[in-house]
Amino acid sequence: MEWLFGKKLTPEQMLKQNQRALNKAMRDLDRERMKLEAQEKKIIADIKKMAKDNQMQAVKVMAMDLVRTRRHVRKFILMRTNIQAVSLKIQTLRSQNAMAGAMKGVTKAMMSMNRQLKLPEIQKIMMEFEKQTEIMDMKEEMMGDAVDEAIGEEEDEEESDQIVSQVLDELGLQLNEQLGGLPEAVGATAAPSSSRVAQTDTASIDATLEERLANLRRD
Repeated sequence: MEWLFGKKLTPEQMLKQNQRALNKAMRDLDRERMKLEAQEKKIIADIKKMAKDNQMQAVKVMAMDLVRTRRHVRKFILMRTNIQAVSLKIQTLRSQNAMAGAMKGVTKAMMSMNRQLKLPEIQKIMMEFEKQTEIMDMKEEMMGDAVDEAIGEEEDEEESDQIVSQVLDELGLQLNEQLGGLPEAVGATAAPSSSRVAQTDTASIDATLEERLANLRRD
């Protein structure tokens, strides 16, 4: 049929076609073997019947037919075995051909991927990626330091103001206690004395405040 239509069969199609023909041949052999086996049974029954009737000449002739029938059965069995072996070989060839086709497809895909993968460009991309990553890390670190520094200054100023307020509150309390412990002025002569005491206490308080502030600055 190939020469009639001018169509060239692929190896896979040829193997499949030949295997189909072999399977058909095995089915034909099985049918013929079954017919011979049925004929063999019939001959055996006839031989038994002729032997009972004491027709020995007919028994001998039928015995020869039985021998030939059994020989044909053995030949059919042998032929079928050989054809089955050939069919198995064809099946193996089909499997190998399919595997070769798959490997061919994989090889083409690998070749295409290898052509697309250009190592110099990939190395350049990776180097640029590392560079940009380092730049991003540096910027992130600088931004973090700037934020920490800004927040830290505000916190330092707030803490410093709180300490100053605490010191002033303590000094104010002590000043009130000292002023409360002074005797009340009697007449005009007591006023200058009280004024001098107040001036002395104020100077002492200022000196104490400056000393504490100096200590805080050193700390």
